[in-house]
Amino acid sequence: MEKVDLCITNGNVLNVFTRSFEKNTLWIKNGKIVATGNQFNTIQAKTIINASDKYIVPGFIDSHVHIESSLVAPSELAKVILPMGTTSIFTDPHEIANVSGVDGIKYMIEDARQTPLDVFVMLPSSVPCTPFEDNGATLKAKDLHPLYKFPEVKGLAEVMDYPAVEKRDTDIMEKINDALNHHLQVDGHGAGMNREQLDVYRQAGISTDHECTDLQGINDRLAEGFKVFLREGTVERDLQNTIQIVNEGNAQRFSFCTDDKFINTIIEEGGINFAIKLAIQYGVKPETAYTMASYNAAMAHKIDDLGALSTGYKADLVFINNPKAVDVNKVMKDGKFIQENDFETKTLNFQSNTMNHHFTKADLKLELSNDECNVIGICPNHIETKHLIKKVPIENGEFKADLKNDVLKMVDVERHHNSGTYGLALVSGFKLNEGAVATTVAHDSHNLLAFGTSDDAIYRAIEEVTKVGGGISVVDDEKTLATMPLKIAGLMSDKSWQKASEDLSAITNAYKKISNDIDFNPFITLSFLSLPVIPTIKLTNRGLYDFEQQKFINIAR
Repeated sequence: MEKVDLCITNGNVLNVFTRSFEKNTLWIKNGKIVATGNQFNTIQAKTIINASDKYIVPGFIDSHVHIESSLVAPSELAKVILPMGTTSIFTDPHEIANVSGVDGIKYMIEDARQTPLDVFVMLPSSVPCTPFEDNGATLKAKDLHPLYKFPEVKGLAEVMDYPAVEKRDTDIMEKINDALNHHLQVDGHGAGMNREQLDVYRQAGISTDHECTDLQGINDRLAEGFKVFLREGTVERDLQNTIQIVNEGNAQRFSFCTDDKFINTIIEEGGINFAIKLAIQYGVKPETAYTMASYNAAMAHKIDDLGALSTGYKADLVFINNPKAVDVNKVMKDGKFIQENDFETKTLNFQSNTMNHHFTKADLKLELSNDECNVIGICPNHIETKHLIKKVPIENGEFKADLKNDVLKMVDVERHHNSGTYGLALVSGFKLNEGAVATTVAHDSHNLLAFGTSDDAIYRAIEEVTKVGGGISVVDDEKTLATMPLKIAGLMSDKSWQKASEDLSAITNAYKKISNDIDFNPFITLSFLSLPVIPTIKLTNRGLYDFEQQKFINIAR
């Protein structure tokens, strides 16, 4: 008689192949499901668990996430999302790579190895993100190639340099082909692309995308054969605008991702479990939603032993009381139950000074030739921006903050190489009454980004984040209100997730003191105002960039 570690019986087990719950028995040995069904005459288990009619689904999988955006280290994030049912993630260490290159990627892999969470790494494809801004490192195909020896590496992450792909640039094509030659996955980043442009990506071997914000974008991707990661992050609230396209005929093409989600947002509402809940609320069958959150994600990434509760698959299980409520009861990873904080980790030190600039308050001076200006208009809960044309006040030939019409000064300072380059712009939508905000989380080059109601306040915020080695700071007109140090590359806290959450709450409360009510997260919204591969106008350290025209533009028209 065969002996196994564990038998789970009397559960309503999700069959992802038929998208239905069925009474079944699971036999588990060495972290894998080795048999299913009534095998009591031929298999003996050391431990038998009566699931007591609970619903059992595969562990949730996040198809695309930047751990850095949680503001905590991988080992700390795992402590939060594992008890919520997420047992595997596909992470793109694009953010830390743009600051610290290969060393940053290796740090993320090493720190993640302390946790039971499967942290699969998609190698960053665009470091730097574009050739017209300045980041901390450059990674060519030859730099990425040795990283494929790490078992965690499962492919190439979001290819966002469309012009390079269209021109069949040697380096980007070598990166793509390296992944394909390893029989691994290549993810896309098709923000703002039409059918013809998406087809250029498909020709290159790119087969997934997560930059879908409307139904037309989804339809175009389905028509071109993409597998689509439906996104629900802290500001990328895309699910409600796209989920209605999912039906029983096309559901196999979809999975879920969080992309960029603050630790506080995860604590408050969840991660992939929240996406499942939203999908069910918008009419997707629970069986289908759970399949999207597990098996579909594994298939999109070409992982053949993950995402199903069947013989030969990893024993990653989530026990649920009510499948419509997504009320997670217990989580099993590799055949062992997980409890919050039941595994010991130590956030590893990342010894690298990433604050190198000599910016002065005098550099904030913004002279304007006329009062009609191009202004970045934020879109609440989205990472795109509006291209606004506004008349702004000018005093002695210089811009003066317009609090009445909510137009403020903004600056992007190169912080990696002390080059002295910086860009200025105008922004509308943050509803500040006084003070300023500065951050070193500024996608994707992660320079030093700040905005505020006066040069004094902006510079004080910049000084504060510089002093702490990177982070997020909120100041009023007289003093610093709160600062969240992000000592790991200026992107992540070196504290526990609980203490990092407290720091994040402190800067959030500080922002409320200097602003009117807003219904979006100001910090992660700010962080995307420097991402020039997303429509429509953004600020880089070299100036104001127009995505539609693919060129820099002046502030004054």
